[in-house]
Amino acid sequence: MIKDAIPFDKINHVLIVKLRHHGDVLLSSPVFQVLKNHHPHLQIDALVYQDTQEMLTEHPAIRQVYTIDRNWKKLGLIAQFRAEYQLLSTLKSQKYDLMIHLTEHNRGVSLKKYLKPSYAVSAKYSGKKGRTWKKTFTHLYPTPARQRHTVEKHLDSLRRIGLSPNESEKSLVLVSGHDASTKIDDLLVKHQLKVKEFIHIHPTSRWLFKCWDVNKMATLIDQLQANQKQVVITAAPVDDELNMVKDILSRVKQQPVNLSGELSLKELSALTAKAACFMGMDSVPMHIAAAVATPVVVLFGPSGDQEWGPWAVPHEILTTSHSCRPCGQDGCGGSKVSDCLMDINTDQVFQAINARLNDV
Repeated sequence: MIKDAIPFDKINHVLIVKLRHHGDVLLSSPVFQVLKNHHPHLQIDALVYQDTQEMLTEHPAIRQVYTIDRNWKKLGLIAQFRAEYQLLSTLKSQKYDLMIHLTEHNRGVSLKKYLKPSYAVSAKYSGKKGRTWKKTFTHLYPTPARQRHTVEKHLDSLRRIGLSPNESEKSLVLVSGHDASTKIDDLLVKHQLKVKEFIHIHPTSRWLFKCWDVNKMATLIDQLQANQKQVVITAAPVDDELNMVKDILSRVKQQPVNLSGELSLKELSALTAKAACFMGMDSVPMHIAAAVATPVVVLFGPSGDQEWGPWAVPHEILTTSHSCRPCGQDGCGGSKVSDCLMDINTDQVFQAINARLNDV
């Protein structure tokens, strides 16, 4: 037993802070659920960036999702100050007893000082944070020297304060919602797609160095469709990703169903939940697929699959034996092209998808 475990019978209001990108926020979702499972009386709120809130809204364990708009800094100092002050005032009025800070963002220090929760938890981030960080938080947990999945690292915040999660409750939690599900149901009818009989491919990432060769992606789509597999392709509504999809589709023999740029993240999750298999890169759609329990085939190159791989879902990770991976670099030599991805061949991916279809 931990000697300084938190007395949860004296805790009512909890704020969990995750100021990162979409996938990082989704990977924090088990923390909310585990905390609520073990202590149902808790009122648990989240603080995330505004553009990532869809990863947590409608989560059954979360009372309220508060957001920080990254664009506040573009409004000028006075407008930014007003927006920040209004948020802080709202948070302070909640009288939090416990704050769990899941990143090394320095905002955690100011939040702890302003909100004054009785308990505050964060990782130590050895070598990155100094004396102020250590004095700010009442409970600090170590970050492992070896790679450990991000979900487990998040859950270490609960282990540090005396709560040990069960294996059965570590799954990601993502709720698509009624409106998103209805839109996807309508699209399936429109495109004559049957539930669990199509393959969802999301070939893009906000970071191009995580993407596969467009020729190989086109060849894979042709292979799948030649074997009577229906394919649906998606991408985010940004120029780089839409142009990549356009390039891929210019090379295929038969056009798949293309929903690129048409779906919100909630709608994307509703679509993926209906698919027989998801195939993509190390990006948030891969984590969404894991959250909705759709089998995953994912290509990993410069990023670490042990830390960021599909969580708690049947999956196959395809990568290479390059001695330099995972390097975390922006492509080989900063070229935006990662050889460890480009060396994966289409037959490997085709066979992996067929194997995962047996999981449905």
